[in-house]
Amino acid sequence: MFERVRELEDKYNLLSQKISDPEIIGDQGVWRSYMKEHSDLSLIVEKYREHKKAGQDLADAKEMLEQSDDEELRQLAKEEVRALQERIGTAAEELKLLLLPKDPNDEKNVIVEIRGGAGGDEAALFAGDLFRMYTRYAERRRWKTELLSVNESDIGGFKEIIFMIQGKSVYSRLKYESGVHRVQRIPVTESGGRIHTSTVTVAVLPEAEEVDVELNMNDVRIDVFRSSGNGGQSVNTTDSAVRVTHAPTGIVISCQDEKSQLKNKDKALKILRARLYDIEQEKQRSQMAAERRGQVGTGDRSERIRTYNFPQNRLTDHRVDLTLHKLDMVLDGDLDDIMDTLITNAQADKLGA
Repeated sequence: MFERVRELEDKYNLLSQKISDPEIIGDQGVWRSYMKEHSDLSLIVEKYREHKKAGQDLADAKEMLEQSDDEELRQLAKEEVRALQERIGTAAEELKLLLLPKDPNDEKNVIVEIRGGAGGDEAALFAGDLFRMYTRYAERRRWKTELLSVNESDIGGFKEIIFMIQGKSVYSRLKYESGVHRVQRIPVTESGGRIHTSTVTVAVLPEAEEVDVELNMNDVRIDVFRSSGNGGQSVNTTDSAVRVTHAPTGIVISCQDEKSQLKNKDKALKILRARLYDIEQEKQRSQMAAERRGQVGTGDRSERIRTYNFPQNRLTDHRVDLTLHKLDMVLDGDLDDIMDTLITNAQADKLGA
Protein backbone atom coordinates (compact mmCIF):
# COMPACT_ATOMS: atom_id res chain seq x y z
CA MET A 1 0.00 0.00 0.00
CA PHE A 2 2.69 2.49 0.96
CA GLU A 3 4.64 1.93 -2.25
CA ARG A 4 1.51 2.95 -4.15
CA VAL A 5 1.04 6.00 -1.91
CA ARG A 6 4.64 7.09 -2.48
CA GLU A 7 4.03 6.93 -6.23
CA LEU A 8 0.95 9.10 -5.80
CA GLU A 9 2.94 11.58 -3.70
CA ASP A 10 5.51 11.88 -6.49
CA LYS A 11 2.69 12.49 -8.97
CA TYR A 12 1.17 15.08 -6.62
CA ASN A 13 4.49 16.94 -6.39
CA LEU A 14 4.84 16.94 -10.18
CA LEU A 15 1.30 18.26 -10.57
CA SER A 16 2.08 21.01 -8.02
CA GLN A 17 4.82 22.22 -10.35
CA LYS A 18 2.64 21.98 -13.45
CA ILE A 19 -0.29 23.99 -12.10
CA SER A 20 2.14 26.82 -11.31
CA ASP A 21 3.63 26.80 -14.83
CA PRO A 22 2.54 29.97 -16.73
CA GLU A 23 2.33 28.07 -20.03
CA ILE A 24 -0.05 25.50 -18.56
CA ILE A 25 -2.09 28.21 -16.79
CA GLY A 26 -2.55 29.76 -20.24
CA ASP A 27 -4.33 26.61 -21.43
CA GLN A 28 -7.37 26.65 -19.14
CA GLY A 29 -8.64 23.22 -20.24
CA VAL A 30 -5.39 21.45 -19.38
CA TRP A 31 -4.89 23.54 -16.23
CA ARG A 32 -8.38 22.65 -14.90
CA SER A 33 -7.68 18.97 -15.59
CA TYR A 34 -4.43 19.13 -13.63
CA MET A 35 -6.09 21.09 -10.81
CA LYS A 36 -8.80 18.46 -10.44
CA GLU A 37 -6.26 15.62 -10.36
CA HIS A 38 -4.13 17.58 -7.87
CA SER A 39 -7.18 18.15 -5.66
CA ASP A 40 -8.19 14.46 -5.85
CA LEU A 41 -4.70 13.40 -4.68
CA SER A 42 -4.39 16.00 -1.92
CA LEU A 43 -6.32 14.06 0.74
CA ILE A 44 -4.24 10.93 0.14
CA VAL A 45 -0.95 12.83 0.26
CA GLU A 46 -1.92 14.79 3.39
CA LYS A 47 -2.93 11.60 5.19
CA TYR A 48 0.29 9.85 4.10
CA ARG A 49 2.40 12.75 5.37
CA GLU A 50 0.48 12.68 8.64
CA HIS A 51 1.26 8.94 8.88
CA LYS A 52 4.97 9.57 8.14
CA LYS A 53 5.25 12.36 10.72
CA ALA A 54 3.58 10.21 13.36
CA GLY A 55 6.09 7.44 12.53
CA GLN A 56 9.01 9.80 12.99
CA ASP A 57 7.53 11.18 16.22
CA LEU A 58 7.11 7.59 17.45
CA ALA A 59 10.75 6.83 16.77
CA ASP A 60 11.77 9.94 18.74
CA ALA A 61 9.48 9.03 21.65
CA LYS A 62 10.88 5.49 21.79
CA GLU A 63 14.43 6.86 21.76
CA MET A 64 13.59 9.14 24.69
CA LEU A 65 12.07 6.21 26.54
CA GLU A 66 15.22 4.13 26.07
CA GLN A 67 17.72 6.83 26.96
CA SER A 68 16.05 8.75 29.79
CA ASP A 69 16.60 7.87 33.45
CA ASP A 70 14.01 10.40 34.62
CA GLU A 71 10.89 8.43 35.62
CA GLU A 72 8.56 11.36 34.94
CA LEU A 73 9.95 11.80 31.41
CA ARG A 74 9.75 8.06 30.81
CA GLN A 75 6.08 8.06 31.82
CA LEU A 76 5.36 10.94 29.44
CA ALA A 77 7.23 9.10 26.67
CA LYS A 78 5.19 5.93 27.29
CA GLU A 79 1.94 7.86 26.98
CA GLU A 80 3.18 9.53 23.80
CA VAL A 81 4.18 6.16 22.31
CA ARG A 82 0.68 4.78 22.94
CA ALA A 83 -0.99 7.85 21.43
CA LEU A 84 1.29 7.83 18.37
CA GLN A 85 0.78 4.10 17.77
CA GLU A 86 -2.98 4.70 17.80
CA ARG A 87 -2.61 7.67 15.44
CA ILE A 88 -0.49 5.63 13.03
CA GLY A 89 -3.04 2.82 13.01
CA THR A 90 -5.91 5.25 12.39
CA ALA A 91 -4.05 7.03 9.60
CA ALA A 92 -3.25 3.70 7.92
CA GLU A 93 -6.92 2.65 7.97
CA GLU A 94 -7.97 6.02 6.58
CA LEU A 95 -5.37 5.67 3.83
CA LYS A 96 -6.84 2.30 2.87
CA LEU A 97 -10.26 3.93 2.45
CA LEU A 98 -8.82 6.82 0.43
CA LEU A 99 -7.11 4.35 -1.92
CA LEU A 100 -10.33 2.47 -2.70
CA PRO A 101 -11.43 2.89 -6.34
CA LYS A 102 -13.82 5.84 -6.60
CA ASP A 103 -17.16 5.73 -8.33
CA PRO A 104 -16.66 8.14 -11.27
CA ASN A 105 -20.20 9.41 -10.72
CA ASP A 106 -19.74 10.34 -7.05
CA GLU A 107 -19.15 14.04 -7.75
CA LYS A 108 -22.16 14.36 -10.05
CA ASN A 109 -25.51 16.01 -9.46
CA VAL A 110 -28.49 13.65 -9.50
CA ILE A 111 -31.92 13.34 -11.06
CA VAL A 112 -34.35 11.69 -8.64
CA GLU A 113 -37.50 9.98 -9.92
CA ILE A 114 -40.19 9.07 -7.37
CA ARG A 115 -43.25 7.07 -8.46
CA GLY A 116 -46.21 5.73 -6.53
CA GLY A 117 -46.33 1.93 -6.63
CA ALA A 118 -48.77 -0.44 -4.94
CA GLY A 119 -51.39 1.34 -2.87
CA GLY A 120 -53.04 3.84 -5.20
CA ASP A 121 -53.77 7.19 -3.53
CA GLU A 122 -51.85 6.25 -0.38
CA ALA A 123 -48.74 5.49 -2.46
CA ALA A 124 -49.07 8.87 -4.15
CA LEU A 125 -49.31 10.59 -0.75
CA PHE A 126 -46.20 8.80 0.46
CA ALA A 127 -44.37 9.78 -2.75
CA GLY A 128 -45.06 13.35 -1.63
CA ASP A 129 -43.61 12.56 1.81
CA LEU A 130 -40.43 11.17 0.23
CA PHE A 131 -40.10 14.20 -2.03
CA ARG A 132 -40.25 16.47 1.01
CA MET A 133 -37.76 14.23 2.85
CA TYR A 134 -35.17 14.53 0.08
CA THR A 135 -35.69 18.26 -0.42
CA ARG A 136 -35.33 18.85 3.34
CA TYR A 137 -32.13 16.78 3.31
CA ALA A 138 -30.87 18.87 0.37
CA GLU A 139 -31.58 22.05 2.37
CA ARG A 140 -29.61 20.71 5.34
CA ARG A 141 -26.60 20.09 3.09
CA ARG A 142 -27.05 23.39 1.21
CA TRP A 143 -27.77 21.63 -2.08
CA LYS A 144 -30.02 23.16 -4.72
CA THR A 145 -33.24 21.44 -5.83
CA GLU A 146 -34.88 21.97 -9.22
CA LEU A 147 -38.25 20.51 -10.22
CA LEU A 148 -38.20 18.82 -13.63
CA SER A 149 -41.54 17.05 -14.05
CA VAL A 150 -44.66 16.55 -11.91
CA ASN A 151 -47.74 14.36 -12.22
CA GLU A 152 -49.95 15.15 -9.23
CA SER A 153 -52.51 12.89 -7.62
CA ASP A 154 -56.13 14.05 -7.30
CA ILE A 155 -56.07 13.93 -3.47
CA GLY A 156 -52.52 15.22 -3.03
CA GLY A 157 -49.07 13.75 -3.38
CA PHE A 158 -47.65 12.59 -6.68
CA LYS A 159 -48.17 9.77 -9.12
CA GLU A 160 -44.71 10.73 -10.37
CA ILE A 161 -42.27 13.52 -9.59
CA ILE A 162 -38.83 14.07 -11.10
CA PHE A 163 -36.37 16.61 -9.74
CA MET A 164 -32.67 17.45 -9.81
CA ILE A 165 -30.42 17.96 -6.79
CA GLN A 166 -27.23 19.94 -7.42
CA GLY A 167 -24.30 20.29 -5.05
CA LYS A 168 -21.02 18.82 -3.89
CA SER A 169 -20.80 15.01 -4.16
CA VAL A 170 -24.58 14.56 -4.23
CA TYR A 171 -24.52 11.17 -5.98
CA SER A 172 -21.99 9.78 -3.48
CA ARG A 173 -24.57 10.15 -0.69
CA LEU A 174 -27.86 9.51 -2.51
CA LYS A 175 -26.89 6.64 -4.82
CA TYR A 176 -28.09 3.98 -2.37
CA GLU A 177 -31.66 5.36 -2.36
CA SER A 178 -32.71 3.58 -5.55
CA GLY A 179 -35.24 0.83 -4.92
CA VAL A 180 -38.64 0.13 -3.40
CA HIS A 181 -39.59 2.10 -0.27
CA ARG A 182 -42.42 0.50 1.72
CA VAL A 183 -44.74 2.42 4.05
CA GLN A 184 -46.96 0.99 6.79
CA ARG A 185 -49.57 3.37 8.23
CA ILE A 186 -53.28 4.15 8.51
CA PRO A 187 -54.19 6.04 5.32
CA VAL A 188 -56.20 9.24 5.60
CA THR A 189 -58.80 7.53 3.38
CA GLU A 190 -59.17 4.56 5.80
CA SER A 191 -62.28 4.86 7.96
CA GLY A 192 -61.76 1.61 9.86
CA GLY A 193 -58.36 2.52 11.33
CA ARG A 194 -56.56 -0.39 9.64
CA ILE A 195 -52.86 -0.22 8.81
CA HIS A 196 -52.16 -0.47 5.09
CA THR A 197 -48.90 -1.29 3.31
CA SER A 198 -48.03 0.70 0.19
CA THR A 199 -44.90 1.10 -1.91
CA VAL A 200 -43.07 3.85 -3.76
CA THR A 201 -40.16 3.40 -6.16
CA VAL A 202 -37.17 5.74 -6.15
CA ALA A 203 -34.55 5.98 -8.89
CA VAL A 204 -31.43 8.10 -8.36
CA LEU A 205 -29.66 8.80 -11.65
CA PRO A 206 -26.33 10.64 -11.99
CA GLU A 207 -26.72 13.72 -14.16
CA ALA A 208 -25.31 13.01 -17.60
CA GLU A 209 -23.39 15.70 -19.44
CA GLU A 210 -23.38 15.77 -23.23
CA VAL A 211 -19.90 14.21 -23.19
CA ASP A 212 -21.21 11.26 -21.12
CA VAL A 213 -23.96 10.27 -23.55
CA GLU A 214 -23.92 10.27 -27.33
CA LEU A 215 -27.45 11.45 -28.06
CA ASN A 216 -28.33 11.47 -31.75
CA MET A 217 -31.08 14.05 -32.14
CA ASN A 218 -32.21 12.23 -35.29
CA ASP A 219 -33.41 9.49 -32.91
CA VAL A 220 -35.47 11.97 -30.90
CA ARG A 221 -38.98 13.15 -31.72
CA ILE A 222 -40.13 16.33 -30.00
CA ASP A 223 -43.84 17.14 -29.81
CA VAL A 224 -45.40 20.22 -28.23
CA PHE A 225 -48.85 20.45 -26.71
CA ARG A 226 -50.88 22.58 -24.35
CA SER A 227 -50.21 22.24 -20.66
CA SER A 228 -52.84 20.78 -18.37
CA GLY A 229 -52.90 20.93 -14.62
CA ASN A 230 -54.20 22.80 -11.60
CA GLY A 231 -54.40 26.20 -13.23
CA GLY A 232 -52.16 29.16 -13.96
CA GLN A 233 -51.95 31.61 -16.80
CA SER A 234 -49.99 29.32 -19.13
CA VAL A 235 -52.19 26.26 -18.66
CA ASN A 236 -54.31 25.41 -21.73
CA THR A 237 -53.38 28.70 -23.45
CA THR A 238 -50.03 28.04 -25.17
CA ASP A 239 -48.22 25.05 -26.64
CA SER A 240 -45.49 25.20 -23.98
CA ALA A 241 -45.54 21.55 -22.88
CA VAL A 242 -42.99 19.24 -24.50
CA ARG A 243 -42.99 15.49 -25.08
CA VAL A 244 -39.67 13.86 -26.00
CA THR A 245 -39.65 10.36 -27.50
CA HIS A 246 -36.40 8.42 -27.96
CA ALA A 247 -37.01 5.93 -30.78
CA PRO A 248 -34.24 3.35 -30.07
CA THR A 249 -35.27 2.80 -26.43
CA GLY A 250 -38.92 3.85 -26.48
CA ILE A 251 -38.35 6.28 -23.59
CA VAL A 252 -41.01 9.00 -23.45
CA ILE A 253 -40.66 12.08 -21.25
CA SER A 254 -43.16 14.91 -20.86
CA CYS A 255 -42.42 18.26 -19.22
CA GLN A 256 -44.98 21.04 -18.81
CA ASP A 257 -44.12 22.82 -15.58
CA GLU A 258 -42.36 25.78 -17.16
CA LYS A 259 -44.13 28.49 -19.14
CA SER A 260 -41.31 28.36 -21.66
CA GLN A 261 -41.34 25.61 -24.29
CA LEU A 262 -37.53 25.89 -24.51
CA LYS A 263 -37.12 25.32 -20.76
CA ASN A 264 -39.44 22.32 -20.83
CA LYS A 265 -37.48 20.87 -23.75
CA ASP A 266 -34.19 21.39 -21.90
CA LYS A 267 -35.53 19.63 -18.79
CA ALA A 268 -36.90 16.71 -20.82
CA LEU A 269 -33.55 16.23 -22.57
CA LYS A 270 -31.75 16.30 -19.17
CA ILE A 271 -33.97 13.47 -17.96
CA LEU A 272 -33.46 11.54 -21.23
CA ARG A 273 -29.66 11.82 -21.03
CA ALA A 274 -29.71 10.66 -17.40
CA ARG A 275 -31.84 7.62 -18.26
CA LEU A 276 -29.68 6.67 -21.25
CA TYR A 277 -26.56 7.05 -19.11
CA ASP A 278 -28.16 4.87 -16.43
CA ILE A 279 -28.93 2.18 -19.03
CA GLU A 280 -25.25 2.09 -20.03
CA GLN A 281 -24.19 2.04 -16.38
CA GLU A 282 -26.59 -0.84 -15.71
CA LYS A 283 -25.02 -2.84 -18.54
CA GLN A 284 -21.62 -2.38 -16.89
CA ARG A 285 -23.03 -3.25 -13.46
CA SER A 286 -24.55 -6.45 -14.86
CA GLN A 287 -21.18 -7.46 -16.29
CA MET A 288 -19.62 -7.02 -12.86
CA ALA A 289 -22.47 -8.73 -10.97
CA ALA A 290 -20.25 -11.33 -9.31
CA GLU A 291 -17.95 -8.63 -7.98
CA ARG A 292 -20.86 -6.61 -6.62
CA ARG A 293 -22.72 -9.37 -4.77
CA GLY A 294 -21.29 -8.39 -1.41
CA GLN A 295 -21.99 -4.67 -1.75
CA VAL A 296 -24.90 -2.73 -0.27
CA GLY A 297 -27.89 -3.66 -2.38
CA THR A 298 -27.83 -4.14 -6.11
CA GLY A 299 -29.40 -0.88 -7.16
CA ASP A 300 -32.18 -2.96 -8.69
CA ARG A 301 -35.35 -0.87 -8.98
CA SER A 302 -37.40 -3.86 -7.79
CA GLU A 303 -35.41 -4.40 -4.59
CA ARG A 304 -37.23 -3.51 -1.36
CA ILE A 305 -34.69 -1.47 0.52
CA ARG A 306 -36.53 0.23 3.37
CA THR A 307 -39.70 0.16 5.48
CA TYR A 308 -41.27 3.23 7.09
CA ASN A 309 -43.55 2.14 9.96
CA PHE A 310 -45.61 5.10 11.19
CA PRO A 311 -47.41 3.52 14.19
CA GLN A 312 -44.06 2.65 15.79
CA ASN A 313 -42.18 5.74 14.48
CA ARG A 314 -39.70 3.19 13.09
CA LEU A 315 -37.54 3.04 9.99
CA THR A 316 -35.77 -0.16 8.93
CA ASP A 317 -33.18 -0.40 6.15
CA HIS A 318 -33.18 -4.06 5.13
CA ARG A 319 -29.77 -4.03 3.40
CA VAL A 320 -27.73 -3.24 6.50
CA ASP A 321 -30.16 -4.37 9.20
CA LEU A 322 -30.47 -0.78 10.47
CA THR A 323 -33.45 0.22 12.62
CA LEU A 324 -34.08 3.77 13.85
CA HIS A 325 -36.97 4.86 16.08
CA LYS A 326 -37.09 8.44 14.81
CA LEU A 327 -39.13 8.21 11.62
CA ASP A 328 -40.54 11.71 12.14
CA MET A 329 -37.02 13.17 12.13
CA VAL A 330 -35.97 11.11 9.10
CA LEU A 331 -38.95 12.34 7.10
CA ASP A 332 -37.90 15.88 8.03
CA GLY A 333 -34.57 15.29 6.27
CA ASP A 334 -32.43 13.83 9.07
CA LEU A 335 -30.85 11.20 6.80
CA ASP A 336 -27.16 11.36 7.68
CA ASP A 337 -27.24 8.37 10.08
CA ILE A 338 -28.68 6.21 7.29
CA MET A 339 -26.33 7.53 4.58
CA ASP A 340 -23.25 7.16 6.78
CA THR A 341 -24.15 3.56 7.67
CA LEU A 342 -24.70 2.61 4.03
CA ILE A 343 -21.44 4.25 2.93
CA THR A 344 -19.44 2.66 5.76
CA ASN A 345 -20.89 -0.77 4.97
CA ALA A 346 -20.07 -0.38 1.27
CA GLN A 347 -16.49 0.63 2.12
CA ALA A 348 -16.10 -2.35 4.46
CA ASP A 349 -17.29 -4.71 1.69
CA LYS A 350 -14.77 -3.20 -0.74
CA LEU A 351 -11.95 -3.55 1.79
CA GLY A 352 -12.91 -7.21 2.33
CA ALA A 353 -13.22 -7.97 -1.37
